[in-house]
Amino acid sequence: MPKQNLILMNFVGYDILSAVKISQKGDKNFVRLSTTARYSLRALSDLCACSGGGPVSVSDIAVRQNIPVNYLEQLFGKLRRSGILESVRGAQGGYFLARSASQITIAEILQALGEPFIFGSCQTDKGCENAVTCPTFNLWRRVKGSVDEILSTTTLEDITGESLSLLESHDPDPQRQEAMNKALKSKGE
Repeated sequence: MPKQNLILMNFVGYDILSAVKISQKGDKNFVRLSTTARYSLRALSDLCACSGGGPVSVSDIAVRQNIPVNYLEQLFGKLRRSGILESVRGAQGGYFLARSASQITIAEILQALGEPFIFGSCQTDKGCENAVTCPTFNLWRRVKGSVDEILSTTTLEDITGESLSLLESHDPDPQRQEAMNKALKSKGE
């Protein structure tokens, strides 16, 4: 069993599967989206913001978002096969949304990538033999319900609009500024 899952099992008695991973940084554990999910959401938001109604090249998105182009091509291939994206071949080719960004939810994107949020095996079709006596069963059910609600009601248009407004703003919120400062500091050390 991977070290990431062992850490979480020791912490709460469950493993978190799929799009959510437990990571260890120093002596702190935290939950985060998989690289596949993060890269896809950033790239799709970029595609929405830069499309202007026409196809956008994967290599252009990869450069702007600092994502390996080969990896992004694989992700966009999955999204095309699932009906979220369409593509045009040729010199002026690229990808575009198969339908409006307001009709594509974050939950649908994660499902298309095979990256659903699952908190603990008790929340899957497989079930859990400890569910009847587990003290955290209801906690994970509520967390999953809350996350599912957010992901199924948040659209690609929502996150793209937020991204565009952040670019126009000259006063980033303190939490974003703090996160950026921490990242810059850790790169400098």
